[in-house]
Amino acid sequence: MVKKNFILNADDFGLSQAHNQAVLEGYINGFLTSASLCANGEAYENAIHDILPDCPDLGLAVHLNIMEGKPLTHCPLLTNINGQFNSSYLYLMTNSKREKLLTQIENEFRAQIEKVLKDVKVDHLDSHVHTHAIPEIFKITCKLAAEYGIKYVRSQYEEVYLIPKLAKHLNINYPLNLVKIGLLQYFTKINRQTLEEYNLKTNDYLIGVGYTGMMDSDAISYGIEGFEEDCTVEALIHPCKYSNSTQNQHTKEFAITQDMKLRDTIIRLGFDLTNYKSLA
Repeated sequence: MVKKNFILNADDFGLSQAHNQAVLEGYINGFLTSASLCANGEAYENAIHDILPDCPDLGLAVHLNIMEGKPLTHCPLLTNINGQFNSSYLYLMTNSKREKLLTQIENEFRAQIEKVLKDVKVDHLDSHVHTHAIPEIFKITCKLAAEYGIKYVRSQYEEVYLIPKLAKHLNINYPLNLVKIGLLQYFTKINRQTLEEYNLKTNDYLIGVGYTGMMDSDAISYGIEGFEEDCTVEALIHPCKYSNSTQNQHTKEFAITQDMKLRDTIIRLGFDLTNYKSLA
């Protein structure tokens, strides 16, 4: 019997109260199954004390973040003169073999993991802007996952697929996203060897790169159509729920969590709605 798992994950949990509210309502009123918590997020305490107690079965990751906000450690190779993260993805890739940089990344990742583990249990690791996909940084991530008994690390292999809507493709985002897919596919082939070395588990496929900045229910329903074999598919979104009538891409992604027609489609296609917590 084919066993297909589907995880709907909210990245950036803890960055703001709007992100946190989206997680709460996505879990209680929708079908959000998992979230990734930023240890250095401005609304971290709100996430821990006001949101998670009402989400007992929510899967939870440490959303390792060296791209935005203030670090928890001293890491001058990653920050500007104001002590804020300011590294680009290109900088991290081209300098990923620098021992001093890797040491600072490991120290910061360790501090973020330990901060979250003091408050809650986590079931996987991932990162802000996919920085941990860079192979040398992925090695650090796996090392820490094994050390802290975290069984899953997100990987970023996404199949290219098309939504039959012209507007989704006639923009600058789509060709750039295709480049990201190619890079992350290449990284994932390398990183799966690292996962095996550390005896860790991962998702088989990811949804959320090809239509970054354009994620909606169609991006998920068309993305999961072709899977017939045993697999675990994670769809990542960046939802926000504002107290006012603000409408933007984040609110569109929150709407995904409330789309019961999409939920029914996922189940009809043979997927179990789950998270890494349950799979572990």
